[in-house]
Amino acid sequence: MAKHAKKIRLALQLVIACLVVLLIYLLYRLYPFYHEFIVLLFQICLPFLIAGLIAYLLHPIVEKLHRYHMPRTLAILLIYLIFFGALGIGVYYFFPTMMEQIRQLQANIPDLMEVYRGLIYDLYSRTSFLSEAFHDKLDQLFQEIENDIGERITSFIRNIPVLFDLLIMFAVIPILAFYFLKDYERLGRQAMKIIPRRYQAFTTHLIDKVEDSLGQYLRGQILVCFLVGLAAFLLFKLVGMNYALVLAIIIGLTNFIPYFGPIIGAIPAVLIALTISTKMMIYVLLSVLIVQLLEGNLLSPYIVGRSIHIHPIYLIFVLFLAAKLSGVIGMIFAVPLLAMARVAVPLILQQVKQIDR
Repeated sequence: MAKHAKKIRLALQLVIACLVVLLIYLLYRLYPFYHEFIVLLFQICLPFLIAGLIAYLLHPIVEKLHRYHMPRTLAILLIYLIFFGALGIGVYYFFPTMMEQIRQLQANIPDLMEVYRGLIYDLYSRTSFLSEAFHDKLDQLFQEIENDIGERITSFIRNIPVLFDLLIMFAVIPILAFYFLKDYERLGRQAMKIIPRRYQAFTTHLIDKVEDSLGQYLRGQILVCFLVGLAAFLLFKLVGMNYALVLAIIIGLTNFIPYFGPIIGAIPAVLIALTISTKMMIYVLLSVLIVQLLEGNLLSPYIVGRSIHIHPIYLIFVLFLAAKLSGVIGMIFAVPLLAMARVAVPLILQQVKQIDR
């Protein structure tokens, strides 16, 4: 009887797995029909998601201040004064500079590509012994790169009015984050009521485990990326590198990606420096090397502290997969999602086995 019941459960699990795969395939095939709805839903939820992330990152600081008998509202206002004050000052002083540098970069793309053509012609003369087909492939490759870079920057410039619309929309984010922080515990209890009572203890345990694995890493890594971008900006300004702010932001953002991030972030700076002079390229390479030594030997060990204990093979595989599906943005989010899955999946499977018993 027990064997018969086990076979029935196995058959049901296989049927459910097949239905899930079929549902995913249908959702993929029908995506063009509900694409607009997904975009609209994302635009509506985006302020709440960002405000929730800010509240999640700032909540431990508010709790520490609250433990020192500071009223929660006053603690939140103090954190707001520091966090959003610094953010507002940064946007006020650096956002116009960033926009101006992006416009200059777009305007100078023809000149940059002309310098690269000179380098390519020099490469042709040095590789004249190779076949003509090889040179044709080089021409095609660099033409595609030039067109792609120009289209991406032009698209970004055209979407600047949309960015200002987003800034207006994001004006509500501090208000949402304030209420999330003020009622953090109560909102958590209300959300827990949605979950059936028999699963509430497991859900609380799962959230605690994810927080232990991911929370400190995420907060520390964000701070490290900011400091890396700041260090890169100061060094680029010191050596007189053009577009210092834009290139430093790229380096700071891509530093979130393990292994590949420093390389991806350094490529634009090195390529632009190469069009200026060999001396500037050496200065930029040294600046990037100093930043990475600072990050690897000082910032990450003391701020992030511990790793998320994921084997490099799994990390590299997930990063390649994310790059294929979503590019650099996907690579940035790949590691936090993998860290969550590493903790959540074993616990969920263990809970399922206990239910089956």
